[in-house]
Amino acid sequence: MLRTNTVKQRLAGTGESHGLFCSIPSPALVEMIGCAGYDFVILDSEHALVDPQQLENLIRAAEAVDLVPFVRVPEADPGAILRALDAGALGVVVPHVRCRADVDAAIRAARYAPEGMRSLNGGRVPGFGRIELTEYVRRANAETMVIAMIEDAEGVEDLPSILAGGGVDLVLEGAADLSQSYGVPWQTRHPLVEDALARVHAECEARGVPFCAIPRTPEDHRVWRAAGVRTFVLGEERGLAARALRAHLDLHRENHE
Repeated sequence: MLRTNTVKQRLAGTGESHGLFCSIPSPALVEMIGCAGYDFVILDSEHALVDPQQLENLIRAAEAVDLVPFVRVPEADPGAILRALDAGALGVVVPHVRCRADVDAAIRAARYAPEGMRSLNGGRVPGFGRIELTEYVRRANAETMVIAMIEDAEGVEDLPSILAGGGVDLVLEGAADLSQSYGVPWQTRHPLVEDALARVHAECEARGVPFCAIPRTPEDHRVWRAAGVRTFVLGEERGLAARALRAHLDLHRENHE
């Protein structure tokens, strides 16, 4: 059933929020992320193979541990936005936003009238009738976030017009794909990429739109926090797990030697 979006509440106040990408479609992993103390999870249905029933169960797992569930949807797929929200997601991460038309299409799919034209549905999010449907529409529009991922040079250049029309609740940087867009794949600390991220953050600040950083080191985190950023994605569970597994094995090998 529809819940309060605590990340959106923090954005309206002064609190920080920390999240993770989750690419392995395992409810137990989602529960672990919540139990570890993260505020939100971005369930990846862009790069990962997740069927609709799996996605709904991942969202249920997040709800069970008071973890705000967002879903990264495939590029330019209004049907995926609808299904993610009908499954209970409290927001969608829209990848490769390059122009205002991309945002307008996402808003149309994600919000009910008068803000959008999301297809009406009952089901689990209104609590199978526990929330009166006209009240549900009002609350869903208030709680649901549209998160624009800027990960292309075109998106950086067009960001003023992307944000000028409103409707974007959060901008998420995408340094990895930005590096490729600028011709330096995976060089996320290349000056071209760092300059682009600084421009995106500055434009968000000027427009009063929250910005979400993806710090890769504690020092990155400190720098972004000093710049006023309060929302962070701290990587992906696959990378964290792989590094922890290697470190665990290396520790035992070193002790054995």
